[in-house]
Amino acid sequence: MADDGLAEWVVEALEPIGMVTHRAMMGGRTLYCDGTIFAITAHGELWFKSDAVSDAMWDAEGADRFVYGEKDGIPQTMNYRRAPGDVYDDADAMRLWAEPAIAAGRRSKPKPKRKK
Repeated sequence: MADDGLAEWVVEALEPIGMVTHRAMMGGRTLYCDGTIFAITAHGELWFKSDAVSDAMWDAEGADRFVYGEKDGIPQTMNYRRAPGDVYDDADAMRLWAEPAIAAGRRSKPKPKRKK
């Protein structure tokens, strides 16, 4: 699966800044740095976590929002942005763009745990 290879590249590239782990998620992967969700992979692409603090930076880069379907004719988005093309072959670029995504992950409120 292409997303597995991409996730392993992220693990390798970000090794100097933290321990990156990943697990399967609906056809892609969820990526964590030191336990914080900071990115997902889907359809062979990397999507970095964003938030109100980092949105202007992603907008300036022209990074599309992650869209996963429609509800009542309205596209549904998540707070993830398409990674710039240079992260796929440049570890320095990967670290540069991952850092604000990791920070956004740290700022996000944890989801409440489901009761069994």
